[in-house]
Amino acid sequence: MNDLRNRLQGLWLPLVSPFRDGALDEASLRRLVRHYAGGAVDGLIDGLIDGLIDGLILGATSGEGLSLSMEELELLVDTVNDELANARSALSVCLGLAGASTSAMRVILAQTAAWPIDGYLISSPYYLRPSQRGLLQHFTALADHASWPIVLYNIPYRTSVSLSNDTLLRLAEHPNVVGLKDCGADRAQSKDLLRWRPAGFRVLTGEDAQYFDALDDGADGAILLSAHVATERFAAVAAQLKAGDRAAALASWQEVQDLTRLLFLEPSPAPAKYWLAQAGLIASAEVRSPIVEASAELARELDSEIARRTPSPRPIPVNAR
Repeated sequence: MNDLRNRLQGLWLPLVSPFRDGALDEASLRRLVRHYAGGAVDGLIDGLIDGLIDGLILGATSGEGLSLSMEELELLVDTVNDELANARSALSVCLGLAGASTSAMRVILAQTAAWPIDGYLISSPYYLRPSQRGLLQHFTALADHASWPIVLYNIPYRTSVSLSNDTLLRLAEHPNVVGLKDCGADRAQSKDLLRWRPAGFRVLTGEDAQYFDALDDGADGAILLSAHVATERFAAVAAQLKAGDRAAALASWQEVQDLTRLLFLEPSPAPAKYWLAQAGLIASAEVRSPIVEASAELARELDSEIARRTPSPRPIPVNAR
């Protein structure tokens, strides 16, 4: 096993999967990785990004993973790892997986066992609504079988079933279960879990709008779609809280809090892809059906916010012309 348990903290990005003309856009994908890994990006100034992201999640909800074939998932992982190597970046990489069948998920784990990843982010089985005993059995079977560590993903508003704290604490005892992406949207439950979790079991919020509160409550970090934008401000919130400057952290949070609303006004990741395309980081805002691109109305609102956050060009001094 690798040391994902120790590295599962800080700010993680659930990377969008760029598409163009129906296919995975490798050029845009490489541009995104260079940007967030701190490398040079064609025509863009991105020095602030260096060192702000602690890891990437590939092929999860934000990455439209359920729309990707196994071949596309493998291409995604290989391309990202190749570009990270080019950028001499040590960012951790986890693969997002979802499925309602324990046996089918075991097959996928076997198929991806040799892929260059550091772990999996695996959501609860969707649609079937298993009992807590069923969830415990499901995740235990996957953890027993997986070649890489597992981060649990509790997101009941997508799966229609929630992992209870009793179940989470039992799963946390498994040596191959290293943490949780918490989208339970129940702050009381989250605070109880943080209080009773065993040493080394990491909890990262996945609720963008609850980022500040979760860190303030003691979460180890976050996995945030919104951090594709204004990355340095999202990173500042965590750094300032860690330094004990809660007032500064709150001020940084207030600078980006509205992004966590704006980027989810329509189904994700369409708004974020529109923003990234407008910023020149990806060539197209294309998404895969049944997700549709941002509406004209939302695009206008996004354009206004992009303009507001884009620094005005500095005037060229007369003697430099």
